Amino acid sequence: MFRYGEDLPKELKFTGFEVSVDKRDAQWIDAELVIRVDASTPLPGDVIDLTALVVCTHAGHPIQIEALDEGIDCEYQFTMFEKEQIERYIRSDEVQARIAEAARGARG
Repeated sequence: MFRYGEDLPKELKFTGFEVSVDKRDAQWIDAELVIRVDASTPLPGDVIDLTALVVCTHAGHPIQIEALDEGIDCEYQFTMFEKEQIERYIRSDEVQARIAEAARGARG
């Protein structure tokens, strides 16, 4: 992660995720992730409750990945390495099935 305006990121390694999937509208699906972070890569000291909002198409393609702290936008953003970890999880069969279910109108 890195704070907006900083040049040196601190890479986080994620050990797991919990996902909640909701249909936003006829175009977008929101996947909210609770993130478990490896103890060897602790969160920045001023981050209290890191989660991620992943905006996906109805076909399950992640379009935007945003870092949230306590459920709201924060001054940090994910690095490419962190986004790759999140995207790999979003593209997993389990999450893709939940996105497809939400796109059909069910809540996940």
